[in-house]
Amino acid sequence: MEKIREFKVSIGEEEFSFTAEEIAAANLVATGPGTYHIIKNHRSVNVKMIAADLQSRTFAVEVEGTVFPVRVKSEMDAVLEKMGFGKNATKQISEVKAPMPGLVLEINVTEGQVLKKGDKILILVAMKMENSIMIHADASIKRIAVKAGEAVEKGQLLVELDS
Repeated sequence: MEKIREFKVSIGEEEFSFTAEEIAAANLVATGPGTYHIIKNHRSVNVKMIAADLQSRTFAVEVEGTVFPVRVKSEMDAVLEKMGFGKNATKQISEVKAPMPGLVLEINVTEGQVLKKGDKILILVAMKMENSIMIHADASIKRIAVKAGEAVEKGQLLVELDS
C-alpha cells in the first residue's frame, strides 16, 4: 500500500493540507521569474514570489496585491508537532538547576533582575573547569537559592524565575 504524501502550508494563521495528487492536478503555469498563474476550482489567480528562505521554508507571496507570509511544513515538522514540540508548546521555565555537582564561583544576577535569553546567571566550577550557566528564555530572577562559594549537587536548585 502506497503512503499518501501530504504537504502542510501555513498562510498567516491558517493552515492548509494538500496531497501530491492535488498539487499535480492544479493548473499552475510559470509566467515569468517568480510569477505564476494558477487556476483552481474555476478561479484564476496571479501569484508573485516576493521573498523566499528555502532553509526555513518561509516565503512572502503576493496574491492580487496582498502579501501573505507562507510557511511550508516538512514531514519532520508534522511529526514534531504530533509529539507536542510545536511552536505553541513552549515550556515556561520556572527554575534553573545545577547540571552537575560543583562549586558556585560567582553569581552574575540579582533578585528582580530582568534577563534575556543567553544572559549569564552564574559560574559553576566542576572538575577544575569554569562553566557559565545561562538563561534559556527571557525571564526575571525571583529568588537566588545559592551563594558564591557554596558547593552544589547535580539537580540542586540554583535560581527561581518569573517568566
